[in-house]
Amino acid sequence: MDDVTETDLQAYVDGQLPEARRADVEAYLAARPEETSRLAAYRTQRDALRELHADVLAEPPPARLVHAAEGIRGAMRARLARWGLAAGWIVLGLAVGATAGWQLHAWNSPVARAAPGIARQAAVAHATYTPEVRHPVEVGADQEAHLVAWLSKRLGGSVRAPRLAGFPLVGGRLLPGESGPVAQFMYQNESGRRLTLYVRNEPGSGAETAFRYAREGKIGVFYWIDRSFGYALSGELEREELYAVASQVYRQLNP
Repeated sequence: MDDVTETDLQAYVDGQLPEARRADVEAYLAARPEETSRLAAYRTQRDALRELHADVLAEPPPARLVHAAEGIRGAMRARLARWGLAAGWIVLGLAVGATAGWQLHAWNSPVARAAPGIARQAAVAHATYTPEVRHPVEVGADQEAHLVAWLSKRLGGSVRAPRLAGFPLVGGRLLPGESGPVAQFMYQNESGRRLTLYVRNEPGSGAETAFRYAREGKIGVFYWIDRSFGYALSGELEREELYAVASQVYRQLNP
């Protein structure tokens, strides 16, 4: 049980772990609740990414790949009698290779590449929590002072929840990040449309960057660095609308 590796854990999350190894991993997790929670967060992020790119993943393979695979199959069938069973495995491998190549296309497409780093993480967090009806946040807006103090302490700096015109604060939550905790504030307008502000520590940066824009599926993201924090505002708004809100956020954080 002590020889369980991170590779084993990732394979377990993805459903790719050999059955013979599953009992060891499950026993390992049963003794480590914190690891179980971490893997649950990975599953949530994985499912959100799949939902974000469902339209790309659902695209059929291009006709040229289908025709190429059929041509390979036809050529190899003529040699099956002479080559025997081994040729069948070669044909199967080539066909699987063509399919796998198309699956890789989905994650290397312009849509999937659009949002680097903080923008992609913010979009995934947005897609994960905005559909929640009963538990969209950990701490509600009625406890804003506590929320801000808690997130500031966990992120190691002064965190604020800006006021957005037409989008009252719903509340916020703490999220796991690549290099430490991350804050997420959620806002909602009268029609139920939601925006999220993703805030993470950028230790040692001391820099400022202009707004940058990325898109993950239907979710637009404006992101920037302001001294010790990185910010990303996400929402299903047109680019100009989202930019106007991001400008509000920036002005309030830099009065």
